[in-house]
Amino acid sequence: MKKAILIVSFGTTYPDTRQKNIAAITRQVRALYPDAVVEEAVSSTIVRNAMKKREHIEAKSPTEALESMKKQGVTHVAVFPTHVIDGIENHRLKEAAKKYAGAFEQIAVADALLAKPQDYEDVAKALWESLKEEVGDFPLILMGHGTEHAADASYAMMEQSLRAYAKHEIYIATVEGSITIEDVIARMKSGLQSRQNGKVLLTPFMLVAGDHANNDMAGDDDDSWKSQFTASGNFDSIDTQIAGLGEIEAVQKLYVEHTKNAIESLGKVSKSASSSAVSALEDGTYTAKFNTDSGMFHVNEADSGCGTLTVKNGKMTIHIRLVSKKIINLFVGTAADAAKDGAKLLQPTNDTVKYSDGTTEEVYGFDVPVEALDKEFDLAILGTKGTWYDHKVSVSDAQKN
Repeated sequence: MKKAILIVSFGTTYPDTRQKNIAAITRQVRALYPDAVVEEAVSSTIVRNAMKKREHIEAKSPTEALESMKKQGVTHVAVFPTHVIDGIENHRLKEAAKKYAGAFEQIAVADALLAKPQDYEDVAKALWESLKEEVGDFPLILMGHGTEHAADASYAMMEQSLRAYAKHEIYIATVEGSITIEDVIARMKSGLQSRQNGKVLLTPFMLVAGDHANNDMAGDDDDSWKSQFTASGNFDSIDTQIAGLGEIEAVQKLYVEHTKNAIESLGKVSKSASSSAVSALEDGTYTAKFNTDSGMFHVNEADSGCGTLTVKNGKMTIHIRLVSKKIINLFVGTAADAAKDGAKLLQPTNDTVKYSDGTTEEVYGFDVPVEALDKEFDLAILGTKGTWYDHKVSVSDAQKN
């Protein structure tokens, strides 16, 4: 067995921040796995071209790196995405890895930074502990990239997790997502959270502090976030901190931990579905874990990764409550089949969740039919943008209520 690790980032044209973030993570991986082939890849063609022109660095694309590994006789590959959310870039990477499944004995893709509910809690702790002294008593505003992908809902969940951990006024807005900086400024100026005076701190919620952080957030143009806060007239001082998530040691460790999980899966045979078939459960209601393959699609944090499983006349259905109303339909099957005429779509219910801080929120819930416990199945999701996305889910650990 010859193992390899492919570290993939979108890339950045800022060499200094690249060294503090991507290179720092790569050094940790090389130190942990000295016997493995470790290669880096940059998914952005624009960034690769800029690196070649400005720095004379020939960065590889993910497919070029996988081709290189194949030529080196690698048999098992762990792909390590440095993406923050499981959005468009991460799904493209997964698709690229699938195409090379036949070129290696095994290829595994590690989770993005925010993949499971626990990840949000871990990142909230790591981020707040690194920023709390700088923030002080003033509001903190984080700049996320955002996406038209349904994974955009991850930012709202991250904001909730940060507020729950820090007990502080924290907001996340995005450059290209549904939550804009105009939305955040309006929220801060209204209701009990209105602040007529005082400081705010702006900092990126991105792996690297590149062009978005330096220009869109902290730049002097009229449409930069700093300028928009100044123009609102409600804040005495707008401070910026130009540092990416990848500079935080605790965040680096979380990324590496995800990679460890992928590496440890190499060479292992997946466990077959357990014998916990439908017939093994009596009719009644149970609390069961709802396992997904992505941070963009999972149950609400208030439910701790679980849903309510109902068994009636030998048939199982699990009711799950999601993090928002941004996923509007589900389909048991693939995205391709969901888009066909006559597809039987699962319709949402209006559910109210209560968080640990006592606040409530109305979200969508769904009743999902379950064929068997511990058996992975396809479940496609439709976001408000009108695009279907494929996911793999399973239901496990049913406990009688």
